[in-house]
Amino acid sequence: MSTTLYRGGTVHTPDQPGATALVVGGDGRIAWIGDEEGAASHRDGVDVVIDLDGGLVLPAFVDAHVHLSHTGMGLRGVDLGTTTSVAEALRRIEDAARRNGGRPIFAFGWQEQAWVEGRPMTSAELDRASYGGVVYASRVDGHSAVVSSALAMMSAARGMPGWTETGFVTRDSKNAARAAFDAAGSRQQRRDDIEAALREAAAVGLAVVHECGGPLLTSADDFADVLDLGTRPGLTRTVGYWAEPVTDPEQARALTALHGAAGLAGDLNIDGSIGSRTALLRQPYADDPGCSGTAYRTAAGVRDHVAACAAAGVQSGFHVIGDAGMDTVLDGIEAAAGLVGLDTVRATRPRLEHAEMVDAEGIARMARLGVVASVQPSFDAAWGGPHGMYAERLGAARVPGTNPFAQLEQAGVALALGSDSPVTPFDPWGAVWGAVLHHEPAARLDVRSAIAAHTAGGWAAAREVGGVLRVGAPATLAVWDVVDAGPDGVPLVAEGAPRPTCRRTLRDGLVLHEA
Repeated sequence: MSTTLYRGGTVHTPDQPGATALVVGGDGRIAWIGDEEGAASHRDGVDVVIDLDGGLVLPAFVDAHVHLSHTGMGLRGVDLGTTTSVAEALRRIEDAARRNGGRPIFAFGWQEQAWVEGRPMTSAELDRASYGGVVYASRVDGHSAVVSSALAMMSAARGMPGWTETGFVTRDSKNAARAAFDAAGSRQQRRDDIEAALREAAAVGLAVVHECGGPLLTSADDFADVLDLGTRPGLTRTVGYWAEPVTDPEQARALTALHGAAGLAGDLNIDGSIGSRTALLRQPYADDPGCSGTAYRTAAGVRDHVAACAAAGVQSGFHVIGDAGMDTVLDGIEAAAGLVGLDTVRATRPRLEHAEMVDAEGIARMARLGVVASVQPSFDAAWGGPHGMYAERLGAARVPGTNPFAQLEQAGVALALGSDSPVTPFDPWGAVWGAVLHHEPAARLDVRSAIAAHTAGGWAAAREVGGVLRVGAPATLAVWDVVDAGPDGVPLVAEGAPRPTCRRTLRDGLVLHEA
């Protein structure tokens, strides 16, 4: 590996405010950080000199919650995210069916609130649009979908819990349909999808992503491919979480070793999503008074899983969104602490993915239990506020308390930012913008805290050290062109302000992306 001097920019390091240059050694680590006078003295001792031309050098971003094969599938699938009607969505699916020659179609990103009809499509409509083909049309949150009749038959989803005769599926029927759809593809196509997703991640400054897999989400083979490709030079690194419950320490150790997982966490669901009305609520949904969501797990089940993992030294965690879901998971973690000791639980840093509806008491409990909050600011940006989808589902009075990032940080809860891609795309600066411009001013992070949560916070969430530029650390960084910046080179975040663009992404000194 060449020794490279980067000079003439702004290097964001806590050790040397005002640094403008750094040297990446042949071992992939940062060998020196300093100013232009120091850079001149290093110029003749390196293999390559790169002029940063005023660029900002930051630690590379970490996306703390992704689904890589589904992200890659979406890159070649039918994006319904910008459609405004069922009719338009069906036209896109029909166009894909004509191009695909009968191959299965993955459509994604739709939400009925954006459609003039105000309803999901139906399986009969998918059948006509696809000429009787296999179609999985995922709602934007991934917790519900509409499936074609051919896929319903192939997967035996019909009649399972969550099935409706319109082809709209949640819960077991959705999981069965998704598993059958995924299994219909070849291994090479899956690996190509994962690699495409990792290259897309590198292009936006992500050097590490946390994959959330599991038996109800993907498959063991999919998870193994994700971890394998994430070790390849030139690709974004992958850290994997496997969502399967355990009840004793030896089982936790064995399952973690079997899959090469960083922990038994991620999308081990307590509940579902607000958009699909499966997030578990204390009070019913405002637009469906007979529904309070879905409970996939009990406090006793949480207790057993967390206690077993903690005793084994394995990180545990869950997907949880609704306020009643938060009650369940925190009751269970506290009960686990009662069994194996609070310090033992805290040492393993249990993760809660999303944690969108947690009140002040819950936040205090999270802090006491040493819980990490893996959160997605793009959710508030897309669906929060007084007129968003959350207001429609929950009622306006409950929306201001959702996604309380600042309150979590102030209480001492560790934050890690992510996208939940393909639910929302890889877009780390979009996450920073979402955290800083939260619909509720009291929940806003400042820009430096948001950047820290999306860099060092991601490493800490995986119980690793990283995300800070200093001498001796791996050169895992990104170079950004910033249009509007403050005195320290950090972007000025404002509505409509231009986002930084990624010029170069490095992982351990290797170039992953170069614009």
